[in-house]
Amino acid sequence: MLIPEGKKVYFLSDFHLGVPDHQSSLVREKRIVSFLESIRKETAVLFIVGDLFDFWFEYKTVVPKGYVRILGKLAELRDAGIEIHFFVGNHDMWMSGYFEQELGIPVYFAPKTFEFNGKKFLIGHGDGLGPGDYGYKFLKKIFRNPVCKFLFGLIPPFLGIGLAGMMSKGSRSATGDSDATFLGADKEWLIIYCKEQLKSEQYDYFIFGHRHLPILFQLSEDSTYINLGDWIRYFTYAEFHGSSINLKTYPSEA
Repeated sequence: MLIPEGKKVYFLSDFHLGVPDHQSSLVREKRIVSFLESIRKETAVLFIVGDLFDFWFEYKTVVPKGYVRILGKLAELRDAGIEIHFFVGNHDMWMSGYFEQELGIPVYFAPKTFEFNGKKFLIGHGDGLGPGDYGYKFLKKIFRNPVCKFLFGLIPPFLGIGLAGMMSKGSRSATGDSDATFLGADKEWLIIYCKEQLKSEQYDYFIFGHRHLPILFQLSEDSTYINLGDWIRYFTYAEFHGSSINLKTYPSEA
């Protein structure tokens, strides 16, 4: 795809709407909506790279309560002709067609390759990639299993969503502030993953979320790894102009 003159491709991730409480989440949601409105005229393509929600499960006729502002804004941008792509994260992996049917937004469950202006991108949320973290990788297979998803769907929403919320909070509590420090190229699992991919295929840019720490790391002369940070602490996003990419911060005031 060629990016039209004056247009850009935007990448955002890890909003985790729903935490730590309704009021704080609502303030953050309004800030995100404000940002999306501010870039509307210059956006050619928008990527949301996972964990938009802190929890999301689509029952056959029920979706989690709330989030009307962000969902409405995404629908508005799509109706205006802006291309939007959504990657599930580890907190909102249980998507079942709602975004495709209601918003016209394709949903991806694994990293995917895109090409803009001759630049090749590998884009994904980032969870479960690279070495180690075998416990999570095992749990991910269970959570993604269609039988497990079906069985969870048999739990009434008022119980299922409450249970999942408790599990989600426990996951963040276990992580603590360990995501706030760059570990070094030899220990950052997504950098290790990117270098492994480059052994078999060339990419100009690797775009991931999940890590919650804004990172722009030069893998080689021709390849760059970018982690998008989050919209809880950093309010960061990536912006591709057609020839180069920048990691930026949105003003913290709404």
